[in-house]
Amino acid sequence: MTADPLSGKSPTRAVTVVDFTDPTAAGTGLELLAQDAVQLQTRAFHARRVTVDLDSAKVFFHATNHRVRTRTAAHQGLLAYVVFGPQTLGSVNGVPVRADLMLAVPPHTETGFVADAGWQSVAVLVAPAVLEAHLAARQRLDELRLPRRVEPMRAEVPLVRQLFDLGLRVVETAVQDPARFDDSAEERSSAQVELIEALLAALRSSSDTPLARSDLTRQMQSSIVKAAEDYAMARIGQRIYVSDLCQATATSERALEYAFKTVVGLSPVQFLARLRLHRAREALLLAPAGGAVTVSTIALDWGFWHFGEFARAYKELFDELPSDTLRRRGAATA
Repeated sequence: MTADPLSGKSPTRAVTVVDFTDPTAAGTGLELLAQDAVQLQTRAFHARRVTVDLDSAKVFFHATNHRVRTRTAAHQGLLAYVVFGPQTLGSVNGVPVRADLMLAVPPHTETGFVADAGWQSVAVLVAPAVLEAHLAARQRLDELRLPRRVEPMRAEVPLVRQLFDLGLRVVETAVQDPARFDDSAEERSSAQVELIEALLAALRSSSDTPLARSDLTRQMQSSIVKAAEDYAMARIGQRIYVSDLCQATATSERALEYAFKTVVGLSPVQFLARLRLHRAREALLLAPAGGAVTVSTIALDWGFWHFGEFARAYKELFDELPSDTLRRRGAATA
């Protein structure tokens, strides 16, 4: 994007579209969010994310053709309200996605998503002060209740669907005609007002109905998976056994196995091996040119002691050998 020849300033860039085929790239180029992804299937991966900056609010759209686990948190003091497409399947911190589900997430709070193929989500990212201003102007400030943790809320289905459809329409318009938002503060403001009004309407319809027992169980299972993952990633140089994970998460082996199978569809050993493969790939892609870093060094760094098995598992997941990744990266940085 070139600078304005009269002012010397770059025009506003309100629309960002990123298509990526490598899950290890999920966290790159994101200013509003921190995101980490692990693919849960061994087939070609494709995802799209679109960010539309409406000045005081942001719209973030995410879609994937692949079953994937992400851990995501919003930056910059922004609240996140997330709704899902009508065909979307998956879970949020273990709670299954449903037509009436709307997620409220405080700033800097991590949320675990498991997205199935066909996933579509729209997140409205907004500062608390913006919501306060909208409600104060309508003398409804007493309606504002800010989330203190990740809150899966149940709202009226038509209003949840309205919010998703509006967010999707903003995204599709922005992708087809980015200049419409890049060049017009009035267009951005109009879309923002409409989006926040739809958000507030959905929030007003939400209830404090407690989660069903099955949802509470899945939340607990999701927290077990997260705790086991964090424990294993903090001890990369060590051999980790299932008994270690059971002790770290205060669960039995059967409960641990069931939690992983329920949440991510893999056993603890399978999922953690896949997670380490992703970390090894990230290291290979970041390796400097010049040959100082080798595949075997990175394999050992990430707990793979059998190089042949590492290479086979890596190729099955990423459709190339680790040596190809390192060679390609070295050629790109030379």
